[in-house]
Amino acid sequence: MKRKIYDELLNWKNSDNIKPLMVLGSRQVGKTYIIKEFCSHEFKNFIYVNLFERNDIVDLYNENLNSDDKFMRFKVMLDFDIEKEDSVLFIDEIQESEKLISELKYFCESHNNVKIICAGSLLDVKLKRSKFSFPVGKVKMIDMYPMDFEEFLIALDKQLLLNEIKKCYNKNKSMGSLHDTALNLYRLYLISGGMPESVQSMVSNNCDVIKYDQDIIKNIVSSYFKDMDKYVTNSSEALKIERVYNSIPFQLSNLSNKFQYSKVESGGKARDYETALDWLEASNIVNKSFSVSVPEIPLKGFIENDCFKLYVSDIGILNNLLEIKYSDILNDNISLYKGSIVENYVANQLTYKGYSLYYWQSNGKAEIDFLIYNEDGIIPVEVKAGDNTQSKSLKIYNEKFNPKYMIRISTKDFGFDPDTKIKSVPLYATFLL
Repeated sequence: MKRKIYDELLNWKNSDNIKPLMVLGSRQVGKTYIIKEFCSHEFKNFIYVNLFERNDIVDLYNENLNSDDKFMRFKVMLDFDIEKEDSVLFIDEIQESEKLISELKYFCESHNNVKIICAGSLLDVKLKRSKFSFPVGKVKMIDMYPMDFEEFLIALDKQLLLNEIKKCYNKNKSMGSLHDTALNLYRLYLISGGMPESVQSMVSNNCDVIKYDQDIIKNIVSSYFKDMDKYVTNSSEALKIERVYNSIPFQLSNLSNKFQYSKVESGGKARDYETALDWLEASNIVNKSFSVSVPEIPLKGFIENDCFKLYVSDIGILNNLLEIKYSDILNDNISLYKGSIVENYVANQLTYKGYSLYYWQSNGKAEIDFLIYNEDGIIPVEVKAGDNTQSKSLKIYNEKFNPKYMIRISTKDFGFDPDTKIKSVPLYATFLL
């Protein structure tokens, strides 16, 4: 399946200043698959090393040797000339060797003709808790996420529909009868989410949700918590991490519009769960959105650290955790919780696009779900679960801050109202923001 990160890998290869590349992302987002595809298609010579299977390499980098000696022995162990022209080395599960991660600085400075790509499970967690120095400035890092809705459509071979969505987005033109077709596919995406194995099940079963393997997502969530044992200090920490994660689905409907530790456990305090929350963030299985006191540039300078929301990083996983029947998703029969699900979906699509997440509140009078910072300044984004698109919050925001334009995401078709300055974007086109 096509992944847009492939273009980022190509940019790395074609860069004049090639540093070792580290691909970060949660478990099962498809890192190994797409990197192998890239290496085998874009290089003449390619070797794959999985440190789960190569204890000898891990042991080598734990030895008391200088970097030159380690490098020479490493090449012997590989039985592959990694310095040969048009060659690439892919080290998977690199989190198994903190010292090899540190040695990436040596590769960058002394053997920059060697092209190296690294990836691993819970790599962010490992880096944050590493006892060894990270080669800051000597490694290029890129994030990989689950498949967004555009990649989902590509996997379903809906390129013609995708082209029409992009054209209508750019021209603020109605999709006409294709609007309902795209909305139905969006609801299928709510079921599968963007995990490649889950999407593949949907594709191979011709979008028949009866045949779709719902155990795939359950197994992914189970694997998240099995991983904890490797990177937590004790079972108590693992329990706290699981409690925080399991609280997210119902925290999304908090009237306070923020994450509350007291919802994790009665009487729970920030000091009790900050470490658990840090683990979830570092593992890339949650996305965090901060409230800002003022929607001004730079948004990060105005965040309120104690006021934030958490989103599950994949919409398919969220709906699985909520145990919603697929028929209710397809029939748009989610009732009062639909708004929370849609907001989580939009948060995911914006994160995959590279946006940091921020929102704004005004003393209970208005709330802007997301703020995006682009070449037009700070643009407010309001999310609606249906086609009831009265925009009181956008009106208040416009009167107060006068943005160049505003965006409303809903089930309504494309359009732009010059009087209100509101650009209407259907939920299925969020990836285009």
